[in-house]
Amino acid sequence: MSLNRNEKEAVIAEVAAQAGKSQTLALAEYRGLTVAQLDQLRKNARAQGVYLHVLKNTLARRAVSGTPFEVAAESMSGPLIYGFSEDAVAAAKVIADFAKSNDKLVLKAGAYNGKALDAAAIKALASVPSKEVLLAQLAGLLQTPVASLARVVAALSAKRGEGAPAAEAPAAEEAPAA
Repeated sequence: MSLNRNEKEAVIAEVAAQAGKSQTLALAEYRGLTVAQLDQLRKNARAQGVYLHVLKNTLARRAVSGTPFEVAAESMSGPLIYGFSEDAVAAAKVIADFAKSNDKLVLKAGAYNGKALDAAAIKALASVPSKEVLLAQLAGLLQTPVASLARVVAALSAKRGEGAPAAEAPAAEEAPAA
C-alpha cells in the first residue's frame, strides 16, 4: 500500500525527529523473517528504548538528510529495518543480539557520531557494555582502593590492640537532656 504525499511527509517528520534526538543508527536486512519474528524484534527494541521501523529507503534518506546519520545514506538499499537509539549502544545491541538467534536478520550498516559504520563496526559497538554497566564498573573501581585501605587500617588496629572490632565496641553513653 503506497502512501500519499501527506503521509510521506508525516513519516519523514517522525523519523527526522527521532534521528535528531538519537546517537546511533543501525540498519539490518530483514528479508525472510516472519511476522512473529519481527514482532519479537520490535518488542525487544521497545524494552530497550530503541525506535525500530521498516521504512522506504527514499523516505529514510530524506529523513536523515542534514543529520549525523546522513553518512549512512549509501547503505540504504534493499529491505531494511532502521533502529535509532538515544543510548549509544542500544540499537546496535538489540539488532545484533536478535541476529545471533535469527540468521535471516543481517546487520548491514549504521552510523554513530557522524561516522558511517559497516556490519563489523556495528557488532563491535553492540559488544560495548551499556552506560549503566559501565557506570557500575567505574563505581566498583573507585571503591576498591578505599575498601582496601579500610581493611589495612582495621588489620593494623587489631594487630596493635588499639581498638576492638565494631561489634564489640562499647555503646556510647547518651548525654543527659537539658
